[in-house]
Amino acid sequence: MTSTTLLRRLWPAGLIALAGFLSAPVSAIETNKPVLLGKHWVAITGKPQGATAGAKMFMQGGNAVDSAAAMLAVTSTMWDVLGWGGETQALIYNPNTGEVLGINGLGVAPTGATPEFFRDRGMLYPPEFGPLAATTPGTPGALMMMVAEYGRLSLADVLAPAIQMAEGYPIEASQSANIERRREILEQWSYSRNVFLPHLDADNPDQRAAPAPGEIFRQPDLKATLEKLVETEAEALANGASRREAIYAAYDRFYRGDIAEEMIRAMQEYGGIMTEQDLDRWEVLVEEPVTVNYRGIDVYKLTTWTQGPAMLQALNILEGFDLQAMGYNSTRYVHALAQAINLAFADRDFYYGDPYFPPEEPIEGLLSKEYAAQRRELINFDGIIEEVRPGDPYPFQGETNPFAELLEAWTPKPPDAEALGVDGFQVNVMSQREGFLAGTTSIQAADADGWGVSVTPSGGWIPAFIAGSTGIGMSQRMQSFVLDEAINPFNVVEPGKRPRVTLTPTLALQDGKPLAAFSVQGGDSQDQNLLQFFLNMVEWGMTPQQAADGRGNIISYNMQSSFGAHQAEPNRIEVTPLVSSYSVSELRAMGYHVDVVERTYNPTTAIWIDHEHGAMHGAASDYGDDWGVAW
Repeated sequence: MTSTTLLRRLWPAGLIALAGFLSAPVSAIETNKPVLLGKHWVAITGKPQGATAGAKMFMQGGNAVDSAAAMLAVTSTMWDVLGWGGETQALIYNPNTGEVLGINGLGVAPTGATPEFFRDRGMLYPPEFGPLAATTPGTPGALMMMVAEYGRLSLADVLAPAIQMAEGYPIEASQSANIERRREILEQWSYSRNVFLPHLDADNPDQRAAPAPGEIFRQPDLKATLEKLVETEAEALANGASRREAIYAAYDRFYRGDIAEEMIRAMQEYGGIMTEQDLDRWEVLVEEPVTVNYRGIDVYKLTTWTQGPAMLQALNILEGFDLQAMGYNSTRYVHALAQAINLAFADRDFYYGDPYFPPEEPIEGLLSKEYAAQRRELINFDGIIEEVRPGDPYPFQGETNPFAELLEAWTPKPPDAEALGVDGFQVNVMSQREGFLAGTTSIQAADADGWGVSVTPSGGWIPAFIAGSTGIGMSQRMQSFVLDEAINPFNVVEPGKRPRVTLTPTLALQDGKPLAAFSVQGGDSQDQNLLQFFLNMVEWGMTPQQAADGRGNIISYNMQSSFGAHQAEPNRIEVTPLVSSYSVSELRAMGYHVDVVERTYNPTTAIWIDHEHGAMHGAASDYGDDWGVAW
């Protein structure tokens, strides 16, 4: 099927003009993987073993929620840029109600986590790793809640592949190298040493400590913890509990029983401040996502505790341009993309935070078409916006900005230690690029019954602090908070509060039917790549695989990183050779700092649905280990 044919089938007649639609460079983009075609189901995630686990759930009669949960369990067990103590964010389309549901499985700051606590320890931001970097675990609770409420299978079914993996699997060369690279950090904690560094020899420090590529990597403590959850479910079922009640019995054991006790004991042993009450009070939230309509397609994101609305803001801005007339990856197109991204992310940097804590984020104004039109007027095709700043969305929801003075004083680069009065600033070790692209795997699942799921779990990546005999690797998400309202008055750390995260699943509907599920790895670059995946499909007629590979995608570094020292590099962009050398010269003349790289970071996974033919088109970028299975 050609790109043009696919697009004609997906879009209502007359919605877009196809004359001259596909320029030669777009239609000629090659892929190393085929489009996955499925009639019954599709399962895609960051590891082949994870996709296999998702396929197994479908074969056992499960739905897309069961499949997504099994993929989440396996990728967590394989440390695919996340661990079991991290966080899970999901969007679910429920065909029984026609609703898109947001799943908030993000942990919160523990008791005692205040700006003063971290400043007193010489920190400009909460640390990148260790017990003080951890929010309460969210992934186990989110997984169990999703299966209990929206799945069909038992917890035992869903966790079986992960338990097998915890028993032992051949570790990949890339992960083996990653562990060895982080060994100095992992050596600090005995529980992490025991898991990740089985060959550590104090008498021979030059000897490799990590498992060798292909070696069977075993996690007996994690296996025992997962088996405890399954045992608790079985006991509840034997005592007459329903499927749902039995899964929640396992949930209670994790957050209120012996597993919770051991997690807290181990964290406090190494200086952590999380308490058993923090775990007991935490809960998974089901919430209404936010949405905008782009040329007839409704795009859904989680709200301001993620960066997801920034993609929606960028779509609103770009909707006012004739992008096809500009030409794919022309100077004007790249400029429009970069400026829309920068404007949306400047708002993210100042206005996004936990909506369950005051002050209330101005999301109505931020997502209004009128506000987007005002922001669009700032884009000048003769040059860049020299200093991209947050706008003022409050008038677009009939209110006055309560932070006008902070907004006036705000700077694109965060204040340094001296400006914030921090003595003995602890230098964070994560590099700008590493921090900018850090974290997350992605999970997509869909089935013929209409269930559609998009998940971006993360946290607890290597170098993870293992919480005692639980085998659970704890989150490092505290670093996404700020300590001063001058940077962002909505995202200042506070006990019980969620940090604003980069994690951003996406669903799209057309005429009330699910059209696409897509997400991507890559920290602050996530919504930039997802924006371009969406435009690659609906504006440029790419196949899902071409769009997911995103070989022509650009990345802006203009925004403040959500990791490490929260650095920013104003007006720096990366482009690929699909942007011509002539356009690169023009962009540089406009004021951009342009780096031409062979490929920008973009491991997108996606499912696009062809309702006319009853088919699902899956794609997994060939950037890393992302993989899918379809039937």
